[in-house]
This record gives sequence, structure tokens and C-alpha cells, in this order.
Amino acid sequence: MALASHLPEVHLSPDAVEEARLEAVGASAVRKAGLRLLPVIGVGYGLAYMDRINISFASLQMNRDLHFSASVYGLGAGLFFIGYAVCEVPSNLLLLRFGAKRWLARIMFTWGLLATAMLLVRTPLEFNVLRFLLGMAEAGFFPGVLYYLMLWFPARMRARAVSRFYIALPLSSVVMGTLAGWLLGLGGKLGLAGWQWLFLVEGLPAVLFSLVILRLLPDGPGKAAWLSDEEKAWLARQLDEDGAQAHLGHEAGVLRALLSPKVWMMGAYFFCALTCNYGYGFSAPAILQGATGWSVGNVGLLVAGFGLAGAAAMLLNGAHSDHSGERALHCIVPCVLMGAGYLAASLAHSPWVVVPALGASYVFFMSMQGPALSVPTQFLAGRAAAAGIAAMNTITMFSGFAGPYWMGVMKDATGSYQAGLRGLAIPSLGAALVMFVLTRSLKRRVSAPAREAEALAG
Repeated sequence: MALASHLPEVHLSPDAVEEARLEAVGASAVRKAGLRLLPVIGVGYGLAYMDRINISFASLQMNRDLHFSASVYGLGAGLFFIGYAVCEVPSNLLLLRFGAKRWLARIMFTWGLLATAMLLVRTPLEFNVLRFLLGMAEAGFFPGVLYYLMLWFPARMRARAVSRFYIALPLSSVVMGTLAGWLLGLGGKLGLAGWQWLFLVEGLPAVLFSLVILRLLPDGPGKAAWLSDEEKAWLARQLDEDGAQAHLGHEAGVLRALLSPKVWMMGAYFFCALTCNYGYGFSAPAILQGATGWSVGNVGLLVAGFGLAGAAAMLLNGAHSDHSGERALHCIVPCVLMGAGYLAASLAHSPWVVVPALGASYVFFMSMQGPALSVPTQFLAGRAAAAGIAAMNTITMFSGFAGPYWMGVMKDATGSYQAGLRGLAIPSLGAALVMFVLTRSLKRRVSAPAREAEALAG
């Protein structure tokens, strides 16, 4: 007690007390948004990704039953992304008009119906048409979600926010891989083949979840009953500050965003990275089954294991990127290592090399998502963000055509997937180069005002 009486009293200024209070208000607002929004968005995106890529497992039976070659399958798999790209920008602009929750719910409902309708496919034409329509239906969901998150999370916190919803992507691989063997094994029940059961069971949940989206997502912080007025005001101030610092802010028009070189560079980055991921992903079950000789069920569990490792890497790399404030290396290094994994898998013949190499490539791809998806928010805000992110994703979506089609053509031409995997090393390195150039450009822009201030002071 005697010692305590000699300790100096700490007196905080009124400004410091107010700053601490506002910090607590902000932390409360972000925590509430994270708990209430990210799980809902994450489940929605997980269902979307599963319905987009579940044909990779269905193809193990469907291609045989319907007599589809690898090229026919690759073309149909890729046409989804053409439909998606065509409708991307219009969809995001309609989201601004009708509100986020109504438009995102509409997207989920229509894609769920079309994903389920895939069980009716009988010919290559029907396969191609349904895949194209599925892409049109899903168009705008991912860029719409990214724009929506910009309404709730300040720029410095977005890598973690994106990682926490985008973790649904690798986790959807876990669900898909775990269920695939069982669903394909239902062949013959009620007169449906196993691949038809897969489309049915994995398509209908999206239809039902559209009602959850409509019920639980507010259109913005101003309409969230679970935020206090002070929390709403804090979010509005933070987002206004972010918008004021953006290269294309609230005052920028849609056309200016669409013509921005930075938007096109970001699109080129994701085009290269996703060409690799979709090229491998749509052929992954066949590649892994060929390398290991395992059953569909065991290959599904292997894909699920990759998904769990990818989810952990995504969270860790996203958190470290936000903590350090660094984006470039958190994207460039994984791209280089991803390419090295594809190259190693293409040159090896032992499953003890092929499987770890492909697993590592998938994990490295997942790890860079949070930091990479935070980069556009450094130079986009407001309507420019809605249009710019949609334009970026439009460019990106062509990767979903290029990757699977490349792998299908190379498989038919060479009889194996080795040459296709080897080719994926090139866009991996291309993504690293584009991110290097883009982040250097952004760094120069941020540094310029500081240099001008120093010159004036001198």
C-alpha cells in the first residue's frame, strides 16, 4: 500500500479520452459487422463456388455416361465464365439500384435453380447452354460482395474481412470433396445417376439460402438496427476518409473507373492467378485419381484436406498482411511458389511428389486472396468501386474459360495432364510480375505528396 501511494497519477487529456472512446466505438461496430455479416456472406459464396466447380467431380461419371471428350468438358466448364463476364458490370450497377440484399438474393435464387437443372443435361449443346446461363445468373455476386464489404470495413481492416468471408472458397472444397464420393455412389436410386444426384443435392441449398440473404443482410450500416447511432457515424467517417484518399473516389464516374489502367492491371493479375487455379481445379479429381489410383471417395477426402490447409493459409496470410500493412510480397511470393508447385507436379511421376506439389500450389493460391483483394480498395471508392471491381472481375472471369479449356485441349493432344500443368507455371509468374508493377505504382502515388511536403518545408 505504501508503494502504491508513491506511484504517479496518470492524467489523460480530454482529447486522448475522447480518442480512446471513439476507438472502442469503432471496434464494437466492426466486431458486430464481422459477426453478423461475414458468416452469411461466406456461406453464400461457398455455395456459389461449389455449384461452379462441382462438375469436376461430376465429370468422373458424366463424361463417361454422356460420351464427352476432355475438350468438350473443358469448353463447357469454361463457358460459365464467358456468361459471367458478359453480365458482370451490368449486374453490379443493378446492385446499386436495387440494393445489395435484394440483388444478391436474386442472384442466389436463379443460380441455384440452374445449378440443379444441370442434372437434365444429355448433349454437349445442353451442357454448354446451361453452363453459360449459370454464369450469367451468378454474375455480380463476388464483386457485389466485395463492394458490400467496403461499406462496412475500413481499408486497413479489409484483408482480414475478405479472408474471413473468402475462407468459404477452400471450405467449400472440403464440403464438396467429403460429399462427392457418397453422392456419386447414389447412382441408380430414383432412376438418377450419381452425377445427377450431385447436381441436385448441391444446387438446391442455394435456392433456399437466398431467403436467408434477403432476411439477414442490411443494405448498409445506416439500415442496420443492431448498430448504435454512434457506431453508424464512426463507420461513415472512416469510409469517407478512405474514399477521400482513393485514386478514384466518390466523385469519379463509372466510365473513368472502367478505363482506369489500375483496374485493368488488377484484372490482369487475377486473370493470370485464376487461370492457374481453374485450370487445375476443374481437372483436380481426375489428375489426383490418375496419380494415386485411389477411389473417388478417397480423392474427395484428399481435396478436402487441401481445402482445410488453404483456409488456414488464407487466414494467416491475410492477418499478417493487415498487421504489417504490406500487400505486394504477400501476393508475389505465393504466386511464384504456386508456379513452382505446378512445374514440380508436371515433371514428377511419383504420387509422393505430385500430390504434395499440387496441394502446395492450391494452398499458396488461397493464401494470397485476402491481401490481393484488398489492393483495389486502395484506389477505388463509391460508385467507382462498384464499377471498377466489376470490370476487374470481368477481365478475371475469362480465366475460367482459358484454364479449363487449356487443360482439356492438352489432355486430348498428349494423353495426360502433365503438359497442361507445366503451362500453368507461366501465368503464375505473370501474376507476380503484374502485382509488382501495380504496387510499385501505388507506392509512388502515396509517396509523392510526402516528397512535395518535404520540398515545401525545405
